[in-house]
Amino acid sequence: MPWATVLILAGLCGAALGQYNEEEDLAWLQYYLRQSRVASYNYVPYYEEESAPYAYSYPSGPDTEPEPEPEPQQASPWRCPQECDCPPNFSSAMYCDARNLRYLPFVPSRMKYVYFQNNLVTSIQEGAFDNATELEWLALHNNQIGSERMGKRVFGKLRRLERLYLNNNNLTRVPSPLPRSLRELHLSYNHISKVPPSALEGLENLTALYLSHNFIFEMAASLKGLTSLILADLSYNNLRKVPDGLPASLEQLYLEYNYIQAIPDEYFQVSPRLLYVRMSHNGLTNQGLSSNAFNSSSILELDLSYNRLQKIPRVNTNLENLYLQGNRIDEFSISSFCSVVDVMNYSRLQVLRLDGNEIKRNAVPPDAPLCLRRATVIEI
Repeated sequence: MPWATVLILAGLCGAALGQYNEEEDLAWLQYYLRQSRVASYNYVPYYEEESAPYAYSYPSGPDTEPEPEPEPQQASPWRCPQECDCPPNFSSAMYCDARNLRYLPFVPSRMKYVYFQNNLVTSIQEGAFDNATELEWLALHNNQIGSERMGKRVFGKLRRLERLYLNNNNLTRVPSPLPRSLRELHLSYNHISKVPPSALEGLENLTALYLSHNFIFEMAASLKGLTSLILADLSYNNLRKVPDGLPASLEQLYLEYNYIQAIPDEYFQVSPRLLYVRMSHNGLTNQGLSSNAFNSSSILELDLSYNRLQKIPRVNTNLENLYLQGNRIDEFSISSFCSVVDVMNYSRLQVLRLDGNEIKRNAVPPDAPLCLRRATVIEI
């Protein structure tokens, strides 16, 4: 690779990790990019084809005698477990991923980044991380961990933990209590059915919550106390109503592939920073929407495709992308975009998709070009 390319890549990594400027963090990233499936940490780009990236695996049946766990190592606080790798040039990281482990080995106290993903771990014993109180990143995804086999306060002493990856396991509830320092919580692809408010209590620093591909039917006001939350992914669940009390800090809300039929009046007004809302593949009808359900000045992208809408809901003139394909809309109502149509009043809409509805091409009113003068894509 030419040296110019190496320097550019190094500069990009440095910019992306501006909040972690220590040399050992950059060394970790370079190693991890080579050894791990870093793509599993990235959120799928908007409208990219979505499919389950993981295959579920389960513990052996009851007629199979479980493999006994080894006795805990009598290890020094600095020695690396023999099952893992601790790179000399990055002394605060421990790599135990993809080694068919059925238990969690001893974690030395100096560790900040520990990776147990892609193993066969079914349980986390109480006190498993009590020695490693400096942990910041903990990857436990792609295992077989069940809630009933997890210590009640297994994460209780990790007061510096920022990122916790437990996606693609067999969890039936959100682990609790969780460290107040947590910034990212990954719990997608589990078997969680309910998230009581107490499960996320005290997580004022949490910025990203991933709960997609579970069986959640109730959220109540679980998000309300997450005062730093920016992204909430609740897609592919069994929700029949929107979560109560969105936090004011929220910018991205993903609720597609649920069973939501209604949205309360001014529901999104409590989140003045909200930019992206995805609610495709639900059961929304015009009867379940108030006249101002989506009239929020902050929302730039709104996806309501594949619902049961018969009319175009009213949206704010600041909206830039509106997806309504696959509904039952039979008329093009210009008042949904512009309450007044003249030279000074117009919509900022750039993309409008109405394909897959009952609307006719000749149904576009003559004043549409004036109202939608910014639009570059209109599909009917």
